[in-house]
Amino acid sequence: MLNTAILMGRICADPELRHTQNDISVTSFTIAVDRDYTPKGQEKQADFINCVAWRGTADFISKYFQKGSMIAIQGTIQTRKYEDKEGNKRTAFEVVADKASFCGSKKDNNSPYQADEKPTYSKPDIANDDFEEMPSDDDLPF
Repeated sequence: MLNTAILMGRICADPELRHTQNDISVTSFTIAVDRDYTPKGQEKQADFINCVAWRGTADFISKYFQKGSMIAIQGTIQTRKYEDKEGNKRTAFEVVADKASFCGSKKDNNSPYQADEKPTYSKPDIANDDFEEMPSDDDLPF
């Protein structure tokens, strides 16, 4: 079985380092991950992914990343069930980050991202007829 998630995005709020009763470091944070495809005439969309990191990874993220920082994480997707305040059963999905890396420029990681800034890079529009048709299963060599 395989459960691997690799994400790159901007941290939505300053990560806050906490410790369990056994003094294990933990931090929870959310990253905004831009979607690759934007329909014409619409604004770019993002998914907001909840993440958690433990021990050294939590220490590293809390020390070096802040709101707006670009971050790349690698980990696993985890679900957990809980009851909310009204007694409703809920399921939470999150990525447990095993590794975290800097990405983007040093300037991006040292200063908070301004919400009104627009990215300077945009994917070029490519017409569908620029791609070759995918081969059928019968044409594959394996």
